[in-house]
Amino acid sequence: MTKISLAEAVKLKSVLSKRIHELEEEMDRVSFIEIEKGSQLPKQARQLKDVEEEIEQIRLDFRLLDRLMYRANIDHEIQFNQESLPIVEAIELASQLRAKARKYKEFGSAVKEEFLYPLGDSGSMIKVALFEPEDYRMKAIEMERQANRLSNFINAKNYTVELDFDSEKYF
Repeated sequence: MTKISLAEAVKLKSVLSKRIHELEEEMDRVSFIEIEKGSQLPKQARQLKDVEEEIEQIRLDFRLLDRLMYRANIDHEIQFNQESLPIVEAIELASQLRAKARKYKEFGSAVKEEFLYPLGDSGSMIKVALFEPEDYRMKAIEMERQANRLSNFINAKNYTVELDFDSEKYF
């Protein structure tokens, strides 16, 4: 059997998903026709059953590819920050690092002290940050850097892991 890299499998899964949607639309087109009563049915290049058979084969391949990808993401590991992580965990960690960076950016763009509104003639309400915005700006940069580094490790690993899947009919 031919092999496909995990990186190619990710792309192929997207291609298969798109093809399934196209075939579902084709099912709608070939399943009904509007003609004058008593007229002959026109010849169609493809019948509904032809489209159904094709979509079922693609769905079968999609499930197989999905299973192989999940297994590979569990079985193969990445080294990151002196730690060995399964790919699936590394993907989640990268997402968490990006979420952390987004939140830190919010805090990093805050002002230390902000006027809100006056309180009569003698005072005003202010909003005071209980943290240093610059510290969070720097933390955001570091979290984003780590997330990018981890994503690069994941991408590199995805090109080295091979799956037993015949992609010839799709690529």
